[in-house]
Amino acid sequence: MPTIKILPHAEYCPQGRDVLVPVGTSICEALLDNGIAIEHACDMSCACTTCHVIVREGIGSLNAPDETEEDLLDRAWGLEPNSRLSCQAIVAQKDLVVEIPKYSINHARENH
Repeated sequence: MPTIKILPHAEYCPQGRDVLVPVGTSICEALLDNGIAIEHACDMSCACTTCHVIVREGIGSLNAPDETEEDLLDRAWGLEPNSRLSCQAIVAQKDLVVEIPKYSINHARENH
């Protein structure tokens, strides 16, 4: 099983963490299954950007984003070239390093 290394995030994963993930699992599901409560306001239906992550290593092993995901990512806070919606990024055989951005669109709306 591949490993996802989650970089430290003050709210969701302060110490950072490595988790083993079955191939075919979305990054969002993997985080949630391992007690990392990443936001996913649309229940993983690719209708928001709250589960946005930045894949620091291993992005080439993930499935390609479709047009809907790419359109939504344009609205994500802190968008980078290796940004993905974690609900749409499916883990393959390669290990990943993932960063959860400091803010999401919900944080901005809720005045965090």
